[in-house]
Amino acid sequence: MKVITISHVAKASNVNIETVRYYERRGLIDEPPRTESGYRQFPQAAIERIQFIKKSQDLGFSLEEIKKILLISDSDHDFNSKEIHQLATGKIQEIEQKIWDFNSMKRVLEELVKKCPGSGISKSQCPIINKLKGEGTNG
Repeated sequence: MKVITISHVAKASNVNIETVRYYERRGLIDEPPRTESGYRQFPQAAIERIQFIKKSQDLGFSLEEIKKILLISDSDHDFNSKEIHQLATGKIQEIEQKIWDFNSMKRVLEELVKKCPGSGISKSQCPIINKLKGEGTNG
């Protein structure tokens, strides 16, 4: 088994060295053996694992969710895709809710911007400030 340094793992995974250490502390990657002088000796598989974690994060999964996915993925028992399906379906629902929330925020801001002349008014007449203070504009 070829072993590699933390800096090589970080560079090959396109993450910071501190990210590798953080994943190790969180139990997302196994703690590697160390040399007598204390240097970590990672297996090549650590790079693939970190890339898996990063891809999962890119899809919106939290580190706790990724930990569950890794447990399912690493398990020696018969694979049941229902667990992964449920996690992914839940994530889709979260994303849809966030999209709805962002669209709502956007509509409110667009309406406030339409009401704001941009210049020539006092602070007390500014619809954006008034909304944020909870005054007028149905705050």
